[in-house]
Amino acid sequence: MAGEAVVITVPGPHGDREVRLTSPGRVLWPELGITKLDLANYLVAVGDAFVRANGDRPVSLQRFPGGIDGEQFFSKNPPRGAPEFVRSVMVVYPSARTHPQLVVDEPAAAVWAVQMNTVVFHPWPSRAENSDNPDQLRIDLDPQPGTDFDDAIPAAIELRAVLAEAGLDAFVKTSGNRGLHVFAPIEPTHEFLDVRHAVIAAARELERRMPNEVTTAWWKEERGERIFVDFNQANRDRTMAGAYSPRALAHAPVSTPLTWDELESADPREHTILTVPDRLASVGDAWASFDDEPGRIDTLLAWWQRDSESGLGELPFPPDYPKMPGEPPRVQPSRARKAH
Repeated sequence: MAGEAVVITVPGPHGDREVRLTSPGRVLWPELGITKLDLANYLVAVGDAFVRANGDRPVSLQRFPGGIDGEQFFSKNPPRGAPEFVRSVMVVYPSARTHPQLVVDEPAAAVWAVQMNTVVFHPWPSRAENSDNPDQLRIDLDPQPGTDFDDAIPAAIELRAVLAEAGLDAFVKTSGNRGLHVFAPIEPTHEFLDVRHAVIAAARELERRMPNEVTTAWWKEERGERIFVDFNQANRDRTMAGAYSPRALAHAPVSTPLTWDELESADPREHTILTVPDRLASVGDAWASFDDEPGRIDTLLAWWQRDSESGLGELPFPPDYPKMPGEPPRVQPSRARKAH
């Protein structure tokens, strides 16, 4: 069956579309025997919720031509031969280079991406027509060695309280791995650097409240056994796996939206390509109301200004970024001490 082709009927906002899938029997997740066709059927099953979360945004495709254990690469611009219902939008990267980036507007576009051997979908936090101004504030709670998913739960709950004090309504999802992603809808009135500063302000406030449990330390040698609040995921062209996106791990997990009520008892390993369609059908989409009441980041920016005036300034940017104003030296603290 791996060498055959099938045609999948994909419902969508413009009616049914027929998407051709070659090598449908190609095994993508060897331990479970999950195939390319299984992945396509998964995206049909969760299509509406997937597009609601990830649609109308520039998106990067993480592609695995030989399955999750093989070669992988990221694809941003539309591959040659993309169907007419798959569009692109021009975006600006940190280097100031401009380039077209894919946009998913309907489930058929996601299924077509599977035909291109996509496993993980990485949407931008901004809309296609206003890509310079995020409409999502995103915070990645990343467990460090010695910590795990259960340690991220109280951090996420306290972060929700921090964001509520800043006037923002928070939503949570599993990362699909060991961490949690906390998002808040925001009005698209500020560019990426402002949103990054708002994230840093929230992260520092969380760190003040939970100094033994969370850290904003960029350098791994300084983090200890704490949850790292990854502020650099808020930068331009930095993305996370989208809601309902599969992950390239052996048990085929999915980055799954949760309600806050179920978070404390959540087990991320339960949410996989094989289980999430039934979950969605039975309990619904925990993020269905995500865009109903976007907030503003003014309070967080006031916190950033307050912290800056008290001596807490800019934090390091990713290593491939140009040197940014006010940024501290990009050198490990231990190396800096030795050099000194």
